[in-house]
Amino acid sequence: MAFQEHYKRSILKAITYRFIILLSDGLIIFAITHQYDTTAKVIVLSNIASTIMYFAHERFWNGIHWGKSHKS
Repeated sequence: MAFQEHYKRSILKAITYRFIILLSDGLIIFAITHQYDTTAKVIVLSNIASTIMYFAHERFWNGIHWGKSHKS
């Protein structure tokens, strides 16, 4: 039986990963700009684009069988 992640799992992984990145990006951007509005705008745009790209990346790798094994 082959293992394949369901797309819902990939979505949840993407969301939780982006939350971690959101926090770190926010701290770094605010430390540089000292502006809440600029920080918020950059975070929102960056994370929307990055989440979409991460999801596509996950789905692409899901189709590659290298490095996967079957449990008996």
